[in-house]
Amino acid sequence: MVRVLGVDHLVISVGDFEKSKAFYAPLMAFLNFDVEAEYEDMMGWASGKTLFWIAAADAEGKKHKYRKGDIGFHHYAFRLGSRKDVDALQAFLEAQGATIVDPAAEYYDDYYATFFLDPDGMKLEGMKYGERHEQAARKRAARQRTRAKKKGSVRKK
Repeated sequence: MVRVLGVDHLVISVGDFEKSKAFYAPLMAFLNFDVEAEYEDMMGWASGKTLFWIAAADAEGKKHKYRKGDIGFHHYAFRLGSRKDVDALQAFLEAQGATIVDPAAEYYDDYYATFFLDPDGMKLEGMKYGERHEQAARKRAARQRTRAKKKGSVRKK
């Protein structure tokens, strides 16, 4: 049986390659992506097993503006390590003059995110899911270890 091991890379077509490169290069550096490769009309970054690429749209593609809701790309979410990272990303984006469409907040139970646009209006997201649940689970585990130690010391007496 064939099994997918992960998504190797995403390539998004951009209307103005130089403008998009100027947007994505500092963003990818901030997110700890390294340049994977750069060509005349394509550039890619890698972070671990995640690769993200931009490519210049062809002449026909440049005739049509991106519109969220059309068939195709809806948005891309970067999973971050903590809610503090989401806040730091938003602060970085604001300093860069990026458009924040939905500011850092909890959008679903324990789903903290900020949503922003690239130069073509494509929606991107920085998010952290499960941080509060993870913290609660660690506290429960610590309490259980403490109770187990107490029970063990009581039995030894």
